[in-house]
Amino acid sequence: MTIQNFIRVLTNGEQINGGSVLIDEVDKEQLSIYTSSLQREGDVFLFLGRTGAGKFLFFCNTGDSDDPVSGQFESVSHDDPLLVKCPMNHHNAEMLRKHFPFTRPVLIGIDDSIGLGDRLGIANAGHLRALGAGSMKAVLAQQSIRELERTNRKPEEVLDAASWAVFQEGYTEGFGADADHLKTVDHIDLMVRAGYTMLTIDPSEYVINEASGYGKDELLKRSAELPWKDLQSSQDRFISAYNGKTFFISDDFHIKPTESEVLQALVKYGGVVAHTSRLHNHLKSNWPDHPVEIELSIDETDSPTTLFEHYMIVSELKRLGIALTGIAPRFVGDFEKGIDYKGDPGHFKDEYVRHLGIANKLGPYKISIHSGSDKFGVYEVIGSLKQGHVHVKTAGTSYLEALRTVAAADPGLFGEILDFSRAKFKTDRQTYHISADLTKVPEAGRCSTTELFGLLDQDDARQVLHVTFGSVLTERDHHGELRFKDRLMHMLNENEDAHYHNLETHLRRHIQPFAS
Repeated sequence: MTIQNFIRVLTNGEQINGGSVLIDEVDKEQLSIYTSSLQREGDVFLFLGRTGAGKFLFFCNTGDSDDPVSGQFESVSHDDPLLVKCPMNHHNAEMLRKHFPFTRPVLIGIDDSIGLGDRLGIANAGHLRALGAGSMKAVLAQQSIRELERTNRKPEEVLDAASWAVFQEGYTEGFGADADHLKTVDHIDLMVRAGYTMLTIDPSEYVINEASGYGKDELLKRSAELPWKDLQSSQDRFISAYNGKTFFISDDFHIKPTESEVLQALVKYGGVVAHTSRLHNHLKSNWPDHPVEIELSIDETDSPTTLFEHYMIVSELKRLGIALTGIAPRFVGDFEKGIDYKGDPGHFKDEYVRHLGIANKLGPYKISIHSGSDKFGVYEVIGSLKQGHVHVKTAGTSYLEALRTVAAADPGLFGEILDFSRAKFKTDRQTYHISADLTKVPEAGRCSTTELFGLLDQDDARQVLHVTFGSVLTERDHHGELRFKDRLMHMLNENEDAHYHNLETHLRRHIQPFAS
């Protein structure tokens, strides 16, 4: 199709079928248009398109009037007078969000949702295709401070990538932006300034895991040392509020903590409540008009969160005026990165139902499943209950699907990444709870092409590849050039349809159990 015929189709309002339209000879290159991205502002049509030089935003003015819209976007020079070509940069992403509200993050609330972290910045379109017509809300711009540091990305880049993906796919259902694992007021300022609407507070450094092993005298001593000013309470008030009391959650479920359980919960999580309060006060004082919802992450602890500990934490936060949209407890069993749940599904179900009861009693708010990549056994359990509200958080599994795409298109490159990841594993695994055995992950040279590809479905190899993503994406050679990232991104862009297909297929397995 020529550009003139394409403009005629747009002007006449004719139906455009298919996911893309190929235009002949634009700037002496063929232009493939993402038809789902077509948007209209007066006589101006906007859309995303791909040429041999990459992906761009295009404007097409089908009328005789001046075009006030495209003048607000930065453009690049070209020879064709019928189109304005604009780079997909930060300024243009901001203009996109200004003109098209559906490209701005929103509050998701307690609707079922799934966090879809994108460490490469090109996966969100595949994520949206996986969502399809399902009931789960999308949280696309999800990145932790640790991930930002390991990938050398800025919060704005992550949010921009989500906005471009939403525009490309014509997704108007609304998406969230999760500033994940925030630990300091500086983290909050950084992410709120970038426009994030969901803040996941991570007070794990204030958890005293050893509390369960302390005697009464030690518990009393340590609890007396808590920052009671931040807690706006006292040791006596806290103990009397819970000791010997019965808390009715539902007709068949109540909590009656012993004195020992009260003291242990106070010592284990008192600092967590105080730190969360400090961060919340900073947020309200410095960003009073910023729309935000708060999730609390207490999953990265050595021992599971007891039912009373969950109840106590949320009750104390409510007393301090802090409302949660979600909480991520530490469940029984193991939620290791990149592989299925390790544990008794029946035990998990019994515990989850009771955590859900507390969330409904004190909220309602969502129970959040962190390290949610590939926890298919857990999804089946939660989906079968058909009750409550849930948030599932994934990230690393999308990186692994990118590697699956690369392994099929360029086994040699994947082999290089595998061997590099094996070499970096001992160092990079230190901040992760995983059980991968490196001896079960062969070197690339010992594998056939089929065996190499099969490693992406082997638990040990998945974890080795999963935790070394930051090193792979930032490693430079002796010339100072990125050793893997540029080639990896080029291969994914060259095989975009395959990449999207792999993401859609794999993420639908995460979403399908919650379909009803």
